[in-house]
Amino acid sequence: MMSKVACSLTIAGTDPTGGAGIQADLKTFQELKSFGMSVITSVVAQNTTGVQSIHHIPLEMIADQLDSVFSDMPVHAFKTGMIANIDMMEVIQEKIKDKDIPYVIDPVMVATSGDKLISDDARNYLRDHLLPLCTVVTPNIPEAEFLTGMKIDSLEDMQEAAKMIVHEYGAGAALIKGGHLVGDAIDFLYDGNEIVSFSEKRIDTKNTHGTGCTYSAAITAYLSHGLSLHESVEKGKQFVTAAIKHTFDLGKGNGPTNHWAQRELNQ
Repeated sequence: MMSKVACSLTIAGTDPTGGAGIQADLKTFQELKSFGMSVITSVVAQNTTGVQSIHHIPLEMIADQLDSVFSDMPVHAFKTGMIANIDMMEVIQEKIKDKDIPYVIDPVMVATSGDKLISDDARNYLRDHLLPLCTVVTPNIPEAEFLTGMKIDSLEDMQEAAKMIVHEYGAGAALIKGGHLVGDAIDFLYDGNEIVSFSEKRIDTKNTHGTGCTYSAAITAYLSHGLSLHESVEKGKQFVTAAIKHTFDLGKGNGPTNHWAQRELNQ
């Protein structure tokens, strides 16, 4: 029976307030009926106002967690979020390099609050060594600017960045998210052959804590069910848009998204 259950794995840092990181990923997997599993890279003391402190999990424990999952459980799709340094990336790279499983990279670099989450050299390592392993990478505009070295001020720039990430850095596909531009929230997916856009009306809210985690987790969950990349992104966009539209006004800063919004809308 278990082999018929879609299973998703997240490899990332935590958020004790539940809006981002591992906690957001697991909520998303659950909502989309994919059995959620997690490997914790860093324990992050953060909330809606920012990051207070970070404790990195020992490398041996990260490796052991990965072995525990892959030696025992089916993994139909997985994602990585916050991976703070090169040493962690090397451990993860070694464990996943031979896996023929859809892999989504959320290149988490800065929290919604503006707090930096990974080292500068780790950002380079992610670009040069992990991108070639992924099915799709999901950068927002600041992350895409770092990955490409180009300034992104327009929809045309976003499309050019997506092409660069695929052709120059070897990602299977690139989804450039347009939330930082003005106007409608337009994302561009480039898979090496064609560019497809996904557009939703911009929602005027400050409560965007964990949106990137939630979006990439939704894509991962849909991939775990065997959907195509295009369909997974399309449905993931709908999921995160509902989560933002019906967000929670919790905390003193940027509040969290509503992971069960889509379920309630469909009832």
